[in-house]
Amino acid sequence: MRAVIQRVERASVEVDGEVAGAIGPGFCVLVGVTHDDGPDDVRVMASKIGGLRVFADDRGAMNRALTEVGGSLLLVSQFTLYGDVVRGRRPSFTAAADPAAARGMFDELVGALRDEGFVVETGVFGATMKVEIVNDGPVTILLETVGGRIV
Repeated sequence: MRAVIQRVERASVEVDGEVAGAIGPGFCVLVGVTHDDGPDDVRVMASKIGGLRVFADDRGAMNRALTEVGGSLLLVSQFTLYGDVVRGRRPSFTAAADPAAARGMFDELVGALRDEGFVVETGVFGATMKVEIVNDGPVTILLETVGGRIV
């Protein structure tokens, strides 16, 4: 599982001209799923996202987690995170999980984060979306799990 986590002042996702999800301060997380992802990957990814300490403390150091600042999450499915451009110029997406499996893992991640007490908004799985963010910092973190471990 791959995630691109951006600390945001606000973020929203629109589908067919309608807002599907929107948050104020927090994280916009683009999520990609591959064939071998399972429950351990979901558990580890949810724990890591929820515990990232990238918000400023009283001295301005990145030392506070999402819970400490009352932030929310906007999760957006993003199969293109598994795009491979080693050969040629058109990406191959064979490393991305099939849509049914990917949707299940994505939904599990959303559920795991909600179970941890986070407010989680989402886009619409498989839809063409317009994602708008105001990146705060900018702060962007890349996470990947393999076999239930962060790599």
